[in-house]
Amino acid sequence: MRPDILNPLFAPASSLPGIGGKLEKVLTEFLVGNGGGQQARIVDLVFHLPYSVIDRSDQPGIALAREGAIVTLKVHVDRHLPAPRGNSRVPYRVLVHDDTGEMALVFFNARSDWIARSLPIGEERYVSGRMEWFNGRASMVHPDHVVDEEGFAELPLIEPVYPGTAGIARKTLAKAISSALERLPDLPEWADATLVAREEWPTFKQALLQLHHPQEADDLELDTPARRRLAHDEFLAGQLALATMRERVRKSAGRPHKGTGAKAGTILAAFGHELTPPQNEALTEILADMGRPERMMRLMQGDVGSGKTIVALLAMAAAIEAGSQAAIMAPTEILARQHHATIAPLCEAAGIRAAILTGKEKGSTRDAVLSGLADGSIDLLIGTHALLQGPVEFADLGLAVIDEQHRFGVHQRLALGDKGPQADVLVMTATPIPRTLVLTYFGDMEVSRITGKPAGRRPVATTAMPLEKLDELLERIAGALAQGKKLYWICPLVEDNPDLNLTSAEERFAMLTERFGSRIGLVHGRLNARDKDEAMTAFRDGATRLLVATTVVEVGVDVPDATIMVVEHAERFGLAQLHQLRGRVGRGSDASSCILLYGKPLGEVARRRLQVMRETEDGFRIAEEDLKLRGEGEILGTRQSGTPGFALASAEAHGDILEIARDEARLLVSKNPGLSGPQGEAIRILLYLFGQDQAVRLLRAG
Repeated sequence: MRPDILNPLFAPASSLPGIGGKLEKVLTEFLVGNGGGQQARIVDLVFHLPYSVIDRSDQPGIALAREGAIVTLKVHVDRHLPAPRGNSRVPYRVLVHDDTGEMALVFFNARSDWIARSLPIGEERYVSGRMEWFNGRASMVHPDHVVDEEGFAELPLIEPVYPGTAGIARKTLAKAISSALERLPDLPEWADATLVAREEWPTFKQALLQLHHPQEADDLELDTPARRRLAHDEFLAGQLALATMRERVRKSAGRPHKGTGAKAGTILAAFGHELTPPQNEALTEILADMGRPERMMRLMQGDVGSGKTIVALLAMAAAIEAGSQAAIMAPTEILARQHHATIAPLCEAAGIRAAILTGKEKGSTRDAVLSGLADGSIDLLIGTHALLQGPVEFADLGLAVIDEQHRFGVHQRLALGDKGPQADVLVMTATPIPRTLVLTYFGDMEVSRITGKPAGRRPVATTAMPLEKLDELLERIAGALAQGKKLYWICPLVEDNPDLNLTSAEERFAMLTERFGSRIGLVHGRLNARDKDEAMTAFRDGATRLLVATTVVEVGVDVPDATIMVVEHAERFGLAQLHQLRGRVGRGSDASSCILLYGKPLGEVARRRLQVMRETEDGFRIAEEDLKLRGEGEILGTRQSGTPGFALASAEAHGDILEIARDEARLLVSKNPGLSGPQGEAIRILLYLFGQDQAVRLLRAG
């Protein structure tokens, strides 16, 4: 049960004055998202921090105000231009000037009597709002404040500016947050007293109030004591959750899974390649963990094409030799079937009985697989989420492998492990994750890294090209197709969107088919699983030579003889995604290339992304750069999957605090696992405050 002291913060935002049903709906979509079915709460407003300030002591004048800046101006009212009667689409405009220049104040659907009263001709007024310039003319649409000299004296000189969204006026959001802060209770101190004194941190409540009431722009910097204090608290809650899970796994009875190595030797002989030193090192770490009586929880990171799957298969062979079963779960059906195609022949050579289970297996086929798992006649199962659902029961699951870990949450990796209460769990990802994020999301796990690529893999030549040179690129592609080469063409959209000036996959497919004929395939997320599989199979088998696709091919699709990757509107993709896409080529021994087509003008972040892609193929360096450019939620794919990133902390800026929080959490779990006494009570409040209810339940359950 949530402690009573937190109830004011977990009340719905609609309990605040002035927030009706319509505004609550917009706030929920903006602050919480629609995925969890949860309404916006007061705590969501309290954790919505400002990113800049309006400094009313700085009044630049109309001509000197920057585009997009929120400014305060003292202006003389010259003339009113009301909208024509009956035409509400034309705005009401008020022309004003100061000593530096002229400007129009623009109002849509506003009451003309209010505008006339607020901006009388011939008078001077202070206006505050966002500056816009069009064709050399200045304008301000719906100023946030229009006041006389007396009213200006009552406005705060420094006002926080919050990240906003369409449907909420800036003043309305600020007022809602101000009301929410009045409900903020005094909470007991959960942080280590020595740490708080050393860092000169305010209390949790003081830190929030300082950030919501800045005295100058510098008060909002990420390195202020208030911001570092809040980052610590958010990290500590997350690290406690991971530490409790780690402790739970450690305490749950595992058992050693030691193989003889005979099946592994047969698999490697059939595989036909020696493992690289990093692959050998990762396998040694995994087998050592599996040989211990405690359950393994290990993350295996390896860049695109680094050879994680063969390492996982050798680990599964060891579990099977020890008399248990093994399972590998992939995020998509395409990837599960690809694993099956890769793994099944090697399993057959080693006498391992492998089967596949996805949503597609039905009727007697499905029943036979379920029966084989239950009676132990199936040694190794390959599947999708279906492994977590329904009556999938193993005779004795010894090793569970999860592929593309960032697509699965902590709860799902525990759920798969629970299919075998003594099973070791190995999770693997082709998304290189910076160290700070490994600690943040996978602090309950040991980590192995496979660096580099297997022998025979060649570097991918990467170039960037403006879309204006499309005809030149098409000439080159015609030559490549004539030579029998295979290539991908990636588009950001499935179908046309009138609001976006982008070519969709369907439109590009039609254009390329008209130019190059019928040997072109199309695959995107809206196709059903069978059509996707058919399109991928046709491309892999050579029935089609050019595959137009969305990012559905980003993860795991293996076509070794594909040598060219075109990414259209590359400026719209993140670095990690571009790196994953590029990894679809260069998988064989032939020279490969990646062409990043971009639209102009390029923003600074997009320009930097393309530059990094041209400079390096090192996935770990790319991940670090991506963290700088985009933030942790994007790198792990969590923004798209509904898992929130941080509200108060920055993985990049607060890495040192993350290390402190991790050590603190591990010490707390070992010294006070039952959360007893005043400190335990304070820690419980912290965990509930940051939504880590499950950690409280695990700790209480021992």
